Amino acid sequence: MKRDLDEIAIEDGRYCPAAFQFVYEGLEYTVTHVVEERGHVSGQTLCEGLRRMALDKYGRLAWLVLRTWRLKTTRDFGEIVYTLIGHEWMSAQPTDTIDDFNDVYDFEAAFKEPAPS
Repeated sequence: MKRDLDEIAIEDGRYCPAAFQFVYEGLEYTVTHVVEERGHVSGQTLCEGLRRMALDKYGRLAWLVLRTWRLKTTRDFGEIVYTLIGHEWMSAQPTDTIDDFNDVYDFEAAFKEPAPS
């Protein structure tokens, strides 16, 4: 039986359970709002989808919310993805690596919306 996301997050201990839920939901968001064709989503593309989803859901609070969940870099997204792959919540192609999530964008700059003009 597959373990639930909260159990996986608690066992892992690096990120809040909400961060695991966010990344998992972010895959569907990315497929729906970012990619043009349904299919494999690269680490870089998922990072972009997670950026957009965070800004859509939390707006100017996105940076604070993600920091509260202990997410500080795009590599953190990859750490969660690969933990979920290990628990069969997500899958990867043979060419995928966790390094696909390294430095995709400057995390702080990506989540701080510019001030309105």
